Amino acid sequence: MNPSLEAPTRATTLSVEPGVCGFQCTIRAKKSKDGKVQVSISDSQCELVQKMSEIIEELTLKDLFLPLAKNPINRWAENARCHPSCIVPFAILKAVEVEMGMALPRRAGIEFR
Repeated sequence: MNPSLEAPTRATTLSVEPGVCGFQCTIRAKKSKDGKVQVSISDSQCELVQKMSEIIEELTLKDLFLPLAKNPINRWAENARCHPSCIVPFAILKAVEVEMGMALPRRAGIEFR
């Protein structure tokens, strides 16, 4: 099939509002034909999230089930020195789960009362 005639493939896109820091970002997760998911982060003014976005690699289904200390997403956040309570790494995990068909794209959040 001619690649230009194929239907465009979807991607999972999230807008993240992390809180008081105000450094919103956009996360995009796209599954490839080999089943791996490539993640990109854009529109962030946070230098640490920008650094994390530079070291992100493809994720596999196996990566999603690794313990927190061994999960590559958490390692990338730690290597970039993201704040431990930053929600961006968890938003990445949610985006990848949705892209792999393991979760539904539903609103999630934290609200202080």
